[in-house]
Amino acid sequence: MKHSLIKRKLGRVEKAVDKSIEKAEIPGAVIIARMPREDEVLDFECVRGHAVLQPERLPMTRETVFDLASLTKPMATTAAILLLVKDGLLTLDDPVAKVLPAFGDRDKEAVTLRHLLSHSSGLKPWRAFHELMIKKERKMFERVLGTAEGREWIIDRVVRSGLVHEPGEAAVYGDLDFIALGAVVEAVTKQSLDAFCAERIYAPLEMKDTCFLPLPVDGSSATDAVPAAMRRRIAATENCPWRDRIVWGEVHDPNAAAMGGVAGHAGLFSTADDVMTFARAMVDGWHGRSELFPQPLMHEFFTRQKLPQDSDWALGWDTPTAGASSSGELFSENSVGHLGFTGTSVWIDLEREAIVVMLTNRVHLIAKRSYFDLRPKLHDFIIDAFIAE
Repeated sequence: MKHSLIKRKLGRVEKAVDKSIEKAEIPGAVIIARMPREDEVLDFECVRGHAVLQPERLPMTRETVFDLASLTKPMATTAAILLLVKDGLLTLDDPVAKVLPAFGDRDKEAVTLRHLLSHSSGLKPWRAFHELMIKKERKMFERVLGTAEGREWIIDRVVRSGLVHEPGEAAVYGDLDFIALGAVVEAVTKQSLDAFCAERIYAPLEMKDTCFLPLPVDGSSATDAVPAAMRRRIAATENCPWRDRIVWGEVHDPNAAAMGGVAGHAGLFSTADDVMTFARAMVDGWHGRSELFPQPLMHEFFTRQKLPQDSDWALGWDTPTAGASSSGELFSENSVGHLGFTGTSVWIDLEREAIVVMLTNRVHLIAKRSYFDLRPKLHDFIIDAFIAE
């Protein structure tokens, strides 16, 4: 009886996703979830729709690779910083200028790594650096887009930018904090962010489908950056106005693209199963079952920093906001998660060890924004089914 009830409740997820696709809110989705319960593990899978609608139609599969967008923040940059703290090479309250001396310009000496990780540094949340290249420095843009020079040009402007509020005064979600953190990782390790994450995170966790996709630096087309067979596994994203093409097999985020596809705020690609593997590693670390991610650090990173007092941000991770969370209403207060602009998300209930990975390509030829209403509803359906008596 219990399993039939669970199955019936989970059917609401499939119906809601199908309806969303029919209403042209999303082209497709891969949703997987799991939760240990008593002497078994409850698993759920929902694969629907299309990974690509143009230039050809390709069905969504469980093996589809997604542009994770801002899931890069917790799954690459935050995890990398955590490992560097574990190694004793950084502390969370180190001034950023200790690693990046130029960051101390314009009265930013008091900004710490903790401020960057909790979005409370005072940096602007976002700047259209790619547009600045195009409009003000067109010749430079054409020459350095996707190259090391273009990458350094953007990092230098982030590092030397001014503050819009005092550190810790407000928490404003944005990308510049994590562009700076990506630069910190590279300065400390003397490795590129993608190389460090591949070696220290994805290889140990056997996340074989997780990587950045750097743009070519030899002047060849960005659409040739990955082999055609690999590109056909990837979900397409936006019909990009400034690139004048459907983005498929290259990073969607414009600033990450201008930086060559590898950045602290965006650029990571992965499958639902690899995201689940990473989320399970987070749970294992929090419960003291991981050598890679030590429990004391996991507890610190998953704790709301209260910078300022009413902020829901932990370190690199969001936590549920009562009545206004993409996680819905049923994840416990002791949960963490993150979203990606392209339509991706992961939420982890640390108490129940419940994990929901929801990957869509909502920006692919879709103009409606009602997906933001769909996501919390689907989370509630899944958790309600998993805890059904």
